Amino acid sequence: MSNDTIARRGLCLVLCAASGVGKSSLSRALLECEPGLKLSVSATTRAPRPGETEAVHYFFRDMSQFMAMVEAGDMLEWAEVFGRRYGTPRAPVEAALAAGQDVLFDIDWQGHLQLRAALPADVVCVHLLPPDIGELERRLAARGQDSAAEIARRMAAAREEISHWSDADHVLVNRDFDATLASLRAILHAARSSRARQTGLADFVRGLA
Repeated sequence: MSNDTIARRGLCLVLCAASGVGKSSLSRALLECEPGLKLSVSATTRAPRPGETEAVHYFFRDMSQFMAMVEAGDMLEWAEVFGRRYGTPRAPVEAALAAGQDVLFDIDWQGHLQLRAALPADVVCVHLLPPDIGELERRLAARGQDSAAEIARRMAAAREEISHWSDADHVLVNRDFDATLASLRAILHAARSSRARQTGLADFVRGLA
């Protein structure tokens, strides 16, 4: 029996970063090169957009349905953003973890703390930092779609996100995309091999005797 066939509980890999640091690009690249990792699907109260599919892009719920899930404890984390609510349904994540599937979360610091409170033994958080604050502002301005006031608002939000770096298990400065991706993969692989996460390890070791 190889290490890959030992029964294992999945993990929640959380990437936290300010807008403009490169979290979305790194998430996509990580999902492409790690087939055992899947992106968490959120629930939302907003209406579906053209081409969006239930349970693939989001779980679409009206406000009363969403809040009923919150009150029943069926959301691992949730927040209100511009009048709409977004959250992580508990059941799909717990089913994935029990099946040995790792789940990637692209959430902010508040979502991370809620998720860690709900699943304290299953969360590994990586906080991504920009090389410097000036570079972050240049990246936001280079998008060319936002006003100066909007960029200022995003920079204030970025500073707030950055201030929570110490809540994470690992911190990476995204100076070089490929190097940061390699570090993320190393963190994921190390977490997968932790003794506590390998639920079938005792049986494997008994078999060695």
